[in-house]
Amino acid sequence: MEVVIGPGPELGRLAANAIEHLVRAQPDAVLGLATGSSPLAVYDELARRHAEEGLTFARVRAFMLDEYVGLAADHPERYRNVIEREIASRVDFAPGAVRGPDGLADDLVLACAAYEEAIAEVGGVDLQLLGIGTDGHIAFNEPGSSLASRTRIKTLTRQTREDNARFFGGDVDQVPQHCLTQGLATIMAARHVVLLATGRGKAEAVHQLVEGPVSAMWPATILQHHPHVTVLVDDAAASRLQLADYYRETFASKPRWQGL
Repeated sequence: MEVVIGPGPELGRLAANAIEHLVRAQPDAVLGLATGSSPLAVYDELARRHAEEGLTFARVRAFMLDEYVGLAADHPERYRNVIEREIASRVDFAPGAVRGPDGLADDLVLACAAYEEAIAEVGGVDLQLLGIGTDGHIAFNEPGSSLASRTRIKTLTRQTREDNARFFGGDVDQVPQHCLTQGLATIMAARHVVLLATGRGKAEAVHQLVEGPVSAMWPATILQHHPHVTVLVDDAAASRLQLADYYRETFASKPRWQGL
């Protein structure tokens, strides 16, 4: 696991660098897209590079991490609409290239199985973007989630719903109680995971992710077993890391050609 500590805008640029390097080397790459605040700087930078530098996503396919259950198709906070607004409509993905789990399906269990099959059919995800919740969840794998889980229905914790209420006018009762989410084993199958976290509110989760024991109580800790994880954090999110100085030194002395 590589830990990079830097200012927020720089973190977005580094994540965009990793995506651009992949897409230019492998034009038909498969990306994993995350929602929430963490990846917004990445999406802004990718959209800029598409508009100003010719970065193309014409052959790229992408899969979303999760989706609320029951939000209307035109609801602005339905994650399919969020991804469309924040990145898909700003670059040149082909029609149908971005897929998400169907939170409006009549048979949600079948929809989860179909989503797993769709990811497998394209050979899996090459680079997965992630954020992390204050309680250590990734995607919507809440504390207590099976470390071997696959795409499934989950009930959101009160903490997650309170954290997400800011997207629903501050009203936690408007945040759905259920979601469809890629499982921890699904995420672990991605070939490269890039996780971003900023702000002091994420400091304990980042500490557990990087330096704590692997535990279902902090689901993100499963990433300690992944062979290629890059954790991008600002000073506030890194404030609980015992080895922060070492991580800074390691990245500062890393040959630039190695990338992330």
